[in-house]
Amino acid sequence: MSLDSSDVKKIAHLARLAIDEADIPLYATNLSNILQLVEQMDSVNTDAVKPMAHPLDEVQRLREDEVTESNQREHFQENAPLTEDGLYLVPKVIE
Repeated sequence: MSLDSSDVKKIAHLARLAIDEADIPLYATNLSNILQLVEQMDSVNTDAVKPMAHPLDEVQRLREDEVTESNQREHFQENAPLTEDGLYLVPKVIE
């Protein structure tokens, strides 16, 4: 799949990028090359390949699950305009 200048302009608009007119042909070529590589990779048979979460067989070290902060709900709710039974009361916005 090859992209032309109008495609690059549309992509730049969607990404909210400002691209100089002189650079558009280079972007079109580079993006077309990337899409060509994706097409090549898509044609590879991966039926026998087991999905991996990570390329290395590593295990993440875990820390002890311990509470490091105290419950400050009452302190935080002092600034709220309306609370009831530990909950924040907000105005109804949907009928």
